[in-house]
Amino acid sequence: METQLIGAAPQKILKDIFGYDDFRSNQGNVIDHVIAGKSGFVLMPTGGGKSLCYQIPALALAGCTIVISPLIALMQDQVMQMREVGVRASTLNSTTPTEERRQIIAQLHNDGIDLLYVSPERLLSDGFLDILDQCKINLFAIDEAHCVSQWGHDFRPEYAQLKVLAARFVHVPRIALTATADERTRKDILGVLSIDEDATFISGFDRPNIKYIVTPKSNPKKDLERFISTHHARDSGIIYCLSRKKVEQTAEWLKEQGYHAMPYHAGLSDAARATTQERFLKEEQVIVVATIAFGMGINKPDVRFVAHLDLPSNIESYYQETGRAGRDGLPAQAWMTYGMQDVALRSAMIESSNATQEQKYVEKQKLSALLGYCEALRCRRQILLNYFGDDLEPCDNCDICKTPPESFDGTLAAQKALSAVYRTGQRFGVAHTINVLLGKDTEQTKRFGHDKLNIWKKGEEHSNKEWQSIFRQLHAHGLLSVDMESYSSLKITPEGAAFIKQKQEIALRVDKSVRSSRSEKSAGMIERMLTSEQDQSIFEALRAKRAELAKAQNIPPYVIFHDKTLIHMAKIKPQTPTDLSLIPGVGSSKLGRYGDDFLDVIMHSA
Repeated sequence: METQLIGAAPQKILKDIFGYDDFRSNQGNVIDHVIAGKSGFVLMPTGGGKSLCYQIPALALAGCTIVISPLIALMQDQVMQMREVGVRASTLNSTTPTEERRQIIAQLHNDGIDLLYVSPERLLSDGFLDILDQCKINLFAIDEAHCVSQWGHDFRPEYAQLKVLAARFVHVPRIALTATADERTRKDILGVLSIDEDATFISGFDRPNIKYIVTPKSNPKKDLERFISTHHARDSGIIYCLSRKKVEQTAEWLKEQGYHAMPYHAGLSDAARATTQERFLKEEQVIVVATIAFGMGINKPDVRFVAHLDLPSNIESYYQETGRAGRDGLPAQAWMTYGMQDVALRSAMIESSNATQEQKYVEKQKLSALLGYCEALRCRRQILLNYFGDDLEPCDNCDICKTPPESFDGTLAAQKALSAVYRTGQRFGVAHTINVLLGKDTEQTKRFGHDKLNIWKKGEEHSNKEWQSIFRQLHAHGLLSVDMESYSSLKITPEGAAFIKQKQEIALRVDKSVRSSRSEKSAGMIERMLTSEQDQSIFEALRAKRAELAKAQNIPPYVIFHDKTLIHMAKIKPQTPTDLSLIPGVGSSKLGRYGDDFLDVIMHSA
């Protein structure tokens, strides 16, 4: 394709429109590649700046960039942010009124739009491709491109139909972007969208600002409240639960503890879900308790924590969900608690699904990989990134690195556990098997005569909680499985049988639940980044002004300025418009609209 550079150079657009001096990672290379008229595949971590890879070409080239995105909320948020910096952006989706749709198509014909966000369904329906044939299109950007692959965690059949773009618009480049794609998924994306393998730009998966924490499930609600009160009492966050009932119960319980918590799941009305999402975006210190129905379309940069009260389905989902924290690059935390009941439930969900046997096998392998992450003895970030093919030194920003776990020779404990499973007929769950090992007289142990087994009371050297940890780790090592067809009974796998027969050895982790001492609620993470009282006072005043301006325009506060930009203002204390223009995130449009307001706050607060 012959490209026509009509706008400013990419570096100038970056500074003047978006307020940043330098490109990050592969951004500059990708933009040059696209402006040269070439297709490409971009893998960047969430918050790594993927959007700029097509937004800047859209402003530099003649014509319109078509951005294909799966979620209405995400498209609307992007359009809002683009308009805020003076970019001509619109969206076409199922909620767009007929008259507005006509106006957008007219603008498209008349070169009146720089960026048009559409869903794949809209792109492929109602003769829309025929309309695009008559317009000047400079680029197709396929966001959330992992949806193309049937092996990805979020496959969408309509995304696979996007292969039509390469055949129909031969001279228009395509750029596929995602934050989540293993090697198999990446190959699918390249194949479906006809992108050359040598046109890939992989910036890695690491989100160094996120601290990863996993804790055994004991008293989940209290452990969660302790985590929030200690680290995030004044922060926005997302809490994921597997069931709608648990979502509502957790949200209500957090409200009783004094937090601004709101539920979100598919069983609520459209109006209720819309209200929750709007308040989460537009208000400070809101916690949303949700099923996975919430979050993919959320572009909120200042989510300071993501918590999982139940085990996600796989590492891809976990990575994507935790990636909704700290999109602004500031410190954030991903906290998860899990137990054997989560493993049993996830296994049951795989078995009862309508997937093919091959797909079920893949899902089981992915679940095993996640369990390995949970039961890690080494840096969690290393395990997480190795799954996606990345190498990394120990991160010093996960619970394992901060507090290295002790390990012990678990060979004898593993032998006893496997023996107890075998001698009870591989028909019982973890709780009963532990009762046998501890010699606890229960109705069930007596009824089945398990108090007569030679393994009875042979595990008293470990407590009930320690045995729970041992069984979780044996499952994660692949020596045991959970058979849901026989009431969550434990089964010895072929690997477990080989372990016994070959007298193998195994090291297991000593489980020590690290609990912070309970104190009065702390400040949020942002406040702790500002060391002086004056800086904190200025930041609060700037945040209040931002909230006031945002409310007047009915837009989220972060659309005006990110917290990161306010922190720079509070620390540097610019006195003139020129000084303010040097703050990252302050472009010419926002300087003109908001500069005087924020300079006035700094002058009267300093």
